[in-house]
Amino acid sequence: MEKTREIEQYLRWKFKLRVLEFAKDYGKVKETCEMFNVSRSSYFNWKRKFDKHGAKGLLRKKREADTYPNRINQKTVDLILDLRKEYKLGTWRIKWYLERYHSINVSESSVYRTLKRNGIKPLERAVTRKAMGPKRYAKKTPGHHVQVDVKFLVFHTKEGKKIKRYQYTAIDDCTRIRALKVYERHNQSSSIDFMDYVVGMFPFRIHTVQTDNGHEFQSKFNWHVKDLGMEHRYIKPGRPQLNGKVERSHLTDKKEFYQLLDYSDDVDLNKKIKQWEDFYNFDRPHGAFKGKTPYEILMYHLKK
Repeated sequence: MEKTREIEQYLRWKFKLRVLEFAKDYGKVKETCEMFNVSRSSYFNWKRKFDKHGAKGLLRKKREADTYPNRINQKTVDLILDLRKEYKLGTWRIKWYLERYHSINVSESSVYRTLKRNGIKPLERAVTRKAMGPKRYAKKTPGHHVQVDVKFLVFHTKEGKKIKRYQYTAIDDCTRIRALKVYERHNQSSSIDFMDYVVGMFPFRIHTVQTDNGHEFQSKFNWHVKDLGMEHRYIKPGRPQLNGKVERSHLTDKKEFYQLLDYSDDVDLNKKIKQWEDFYNFDRPHGAFKGKTPYEILMYHLKK
């Protein structure tokens, strides 16, 4: 590739020399430009360089990186690299973080080029079956539909002992506001306690709760939800994509929370998950909302 580029540059240089020599011998610039299909501005630009520097002046020089007027400064480059390294953020999310927390406006393509120029590989994408892809939709009213699901967690102590925990998650279909809580047991008692937490935490009335058909969401849970004045809806068996928003949010938990969690003991796990819950709802730029946070979307709906 480099050899081909050098040959092309050499042929271009010879062409410029030929045009200048022909115009000098022929004595007519206009006719020379028409014959070689060259603009007069290009001709006089080449002649000026030739008169000043000779034949070498016609060689195309590679532009120095620091001479680009829109080049990202080193401070911004360092921030981009730190955000990728520390938080495993993608290009769009890095752009939004820079705007929100550092008042730095750069394009997503500039972020991409910066990462590529510094040898940073793209993040791995989750592989999903095409048949599992649901049709995208969103409810218009906060609280109209809340999806609830459980994420299975496995940790290991320093001694290598396996510890299982269960993250209960509720997400509002309209605003994407979430409630999170971790339990030691995966049963209806945990589910009922979690719904009490959700009702107290969500800043709007919940109309319908949607779950899968797991044992933790059966009769006791069903009647408790109805006693709280809400509807309970089961999705079709074997169709987790119908709870797609809560399922997708668990992937975000994996990439942006658990992957960065320095776990040694689960004593403060609910404290940490509460911090993540607050950050997700109030501060984290959301892709579905073009960088807005869930609570910013809630404020938008309340003003309508």
